[in-house]
Amino acid sequence: MTGSTQQKPTLLLVEDDPGLLSQLRWCFSDFEVLTAKDRDEAITQLRRGEPQVVTLDLGLPPDPGGATEGLATLEQILALAPTTKVIVVTGNNDRDNAVKAVALGAYDFYQKPVDADILNLIVQRAHRLYELEAENRRLSAKEANEPLPGLLASSPEMLKICRTVEKVAPTDATTLLLGDSGTGKEVIARALHDLSPRRKEAFVAINCAAIPENLLESELFGYEKGAFTGANKQTKGKIEYADGGTLFLDEVGDLPMALQAKLLRFLQERVIDRIGGREGIPVDVRVVCATHQELPTLIQEDRFREDLYYRISEITINIPALKQRTGDAHLLARAFLRRLASQQGRPIKGFTPDAINAIEHHDWPGNVREMENRIKRAVIMADGNQVNAEDLELSAEGEDPMMLNLRRVRDEAEGQAVRRTLQMVDGNISRAAELLGVSRPTLYDLLKKHDLGREG
Repeated sequence: MTGSTQQKPTLLLVEDDPGLLSQLRWCFSDFEVLTAKDRDEAITQLRRGEPQVVTLDLGLPPDPGGATEGLATLEQILALAPTTKVIVVTGNNDRDNAVKAVALGAYDFYQKPVDADILNLIVQRAHRLYELEAENRRLSAKEANEPLPGLLASSPEMLKICRTVEKVAPTDATTLLLGDSGTGKEVIARALHDLSPRRKEAFVAINCAAIPENLLESELFGYEKGAFTGANKQTKGKIEYADGGTLFLDEVGDLPMALQAKLLRFLQERVIDRIGGREGIPVDVRVVCATHQELPTLIQEDRFREDLYYRISEITINIPALKQRTGDAHLLARAFLRRLASQQGRPIKGFTPDAINAIEHHDWPGNVREMENRIKRAVIMADGNQVNAEDLELSAEGEDPMMLNLRRVRDEAEGQAVRRTLQMVDGNISRAAELLGVSRPTLYDLLKKHDLGREG
């Protein structure tokens, strides 16, 4: 089976009449059909098969002549799987219980004798509604976890960055993105473009570190025919192609000094000179730059122009490393796993506890790019339907994240607050108690609890 093969949706038939059950199971060729004769079997199949649609005979044993067992089964199904569409099947003269079932949350009801074609139509409609609602939930979840186009994040640190991007995007301010490799600088740059009035025009990206120095000038500014050996025709540069849109200069810290002067002139005058050209060409472009380097350090080492630094950093956005984004590692790991498992056609359902623990404790020096690469390898190499720490090539050592409870979090925060306050007041107990809003005896108890006696 290939990864593109469509899996049939699952239908559960709950019916205590073996003859009718046998007849019905062959009527739903578009579904993977599961069957059950009573409540226990129905719940087992519900947990195992996770059906999208259930047909439920209300007359189940031990009350085949009534509806108490059927209604109880309905309530249990909806409690365990509230999004499942349940179609109740009732006796010919049992309309009241059918209405009661709908009031409890059933999708629809159908009265015996069963016409397979009509029941099939009802099941198909129920499944279409299930798919529509599931897609709506997926889009809502994506919207909640994708505060900017293409950016997955829920941490306060990244949400703050997103609010800044939303404010800066409608302007033409030259923006500098600072962050380690793999933190998503190009994703932020694209978001600045997509949220700007220039969104319908070109977004042109160039990596200043990836192009040899002798080719970078022509790549940026273009050249005229005959400007140098091999220049057989007039060629536009990246800056000119970005006219009307956004130019993204990645790794701008690697720009050679000679080109820095030419870029500065362009940023000041918004006019470019092609190599070998005699006339300036005006270009209307929004410029976004990015680097993982410390530009002030490069300035001190005479490797980056100070005037260019101030020109490209009208707005500076510092993008935090993945290890500094509270909770984003798990969010990104789950999203990568879903996408990559689908792409590779692997039936991977999630992470084992040791993998979750490893993800939590790894520092992710390569940030988001490292995580995507590790999870892609793990999806390919995993033997079971879950990825473990060994698949990720990460150590499972460390504290079990499931042991992190509210009391632990509160105690750690309390200890940090006491420690910081003591440092602020240079160990003055009276002043520390006053700032913390507690009595001196209470503070002494806290010092003992958090083993801070020596600071006291």
